[in-house]
Amino acid sequence: MKKRAILSVYDKHGIVPFAQGLDALGWELIGSGGTAGQLRTAGLPVRDAADVTGAPEMLGGRVKTLHPAIHGGILATDSAADQADLAAQNFCPIDLVVCNLYPFQKTAARPGITLADAVEQIDIGGVALLRAAAKNFARVTAVCDPDDYDQVLAALKKGGATKNARRQLAVKAFAHTRDYDTAITAYLLGLDEENGAAPGVMPPTLSLNLTRVQSLRYGENPHQQAALYAADADAGPLAGRLLQGKSLSYNNLLDLDAAWQAAMSYPAPTVVIVKHLSPCAIASAADVAAAFAPALASDPVSAFGGVIAVNRPVDTDFTAALAAAKLFVEAVIAPDFSLAAQEWFAAKKKNCRLVTVPLEAAKPLELRAIQGGFLAQTPDLGDPAGTEWRVVSQRQPTEAEWMALKFGWTAAQHVKSNAIVFAKGTATVGIGGGLPSRVDAVKLAAAKAGSAAQGAVMASDAFFPFPDGVEAAAAVGVTAVIEPGGSIRDDLVIEAANRLGLALVFTGARHFRH
Repeated sequence: MKKRAILSVYDKHGIVPFAQGLDALGWELIGSGGTAGQLRTAGLPVRDAADVTGAPEMLGGRVKTLHPAIHGGILATDSAADQADLAAQNFCPIDLVVCNLYPFQKTAARPGITLADAVEQIDIGGVALLRAAAKNFARVTAVCDPDDYDQVLAALKKGGATKNARRQLAVKAFAHTRDYDTAITAYLLGLDEENGAAPGVMPPTLSLNLTRVQSLRYGENPHQQAALYAADADAGPLAGRLLQGKSLSYNNLLDLDAAWQAAMSYPAPTVVIVKHLSPCAIASAADVAAAFAPALASDPVSAFGGVIAVNRPVDTDFTAALAAAKLFVEAVIAPDFSLAAQEWFAAKKKNCRLVTVPLEAAKPLELRAIQGGFLAQTPDLGDPAGTEWRVVSQRQPTEAEWMALKFGWTAAQHVKSNAIVFAKGTATVGIGGGLPSRVDAVKLAAAKAGSAAQGAVMASDAFFPFPDGVEAAAAVGVTAVIEPGGSIRDDLVIEAANRLGLALVFTGARHFRH
């Protein structure tokens, strides 16, 4: 019995050579819409779907293949009953479905797209074709990816795809329709209330459309399995590109993400050094080369074996600063690397991973897995709109203190809670974070700062529950403090600041990072 294939594709890459291969094997070709036209232009014998169904396209082309002659031919099994049903209607089996869908994501992302225009682009017939073929993979081969054409054609030349191969292709087909439905769902949920969708950024349902883009050697520890997944199947690490070095590990990716988010929170050229998911050094300067030395001075011991993020392209001035420091670095992430900088790394630090990430790359939501579910939140991008800082001490901060307070406050937002940052000018001099006791975090930051604590300012991600934190800071020479305020003992903290001659600023905004 002659084999039949129906072809209806948006992405027409490779479809003509594939169809030519089918024709050479004696297959009957059925095409719909533009696919049939392209095959006919290529000189291939192709039947229009309307010839098979006996019904013309209707509703502006929205209904072409939704017909029992098509879907009965796809869904029929090899059973005698099914074949008798087809014969009674004068329908023929269809053995191969080649279909891919219009990328709805691109439609929805077009500037000025209206709801009506977006909805009009929702494919119905193509989804039905793929799902029918994938469901009946025991007999039918479903092909949705042009990259699979060659291997499918090779299998057909040998007598046909195996059942296992058809099952794998069915999985890809169901994933293709899943991704399509996910994009449509996200678009409709994201509309404002006027357009009839639920308001707010937290949707009532959250669909994760992710593809494994990298298998990792292991997770945080060698006995844990791990992989990197991304919304874009072609995406590189952190939506960027690995220029050199070994494959990024699970821990590398976490540290680089933390460093990048911190670096991007500063408008000035900034260097961030991260070790074990928390910054140990941050500095801003006229350029990233000039910012490197003061950043490293914040904690040169912890910086060893860390990762570095810079929010400007890396050039030879930066590599010279890195060379002078003789620092072992696992990875560097930046918007770009000059050719000369890449050549230096290749010659001097060939094992150091170099990652480029577009400046516009941002997280829409932050997700964490917990027992029985997931937590989602919007990223902490700094103080919310309308935040007003208040000087609550008797003494006003000096101009130099204001500069350091603003810098330190941004830095504290990226340190694990309890987070304490000592800063001078536009550089950290000591960081204490990830401790259950806030006063202990102050003591750790003071120990890291050493003599540099004299004349520094202190930033705290949350309020001080007792005066002991500001008292410990004043004891090592801190002159000004910035914190959210809001404790029931704020009056005691303010009294301690006044008694010790500190300038104290309340921001009214908290920045926990658990």
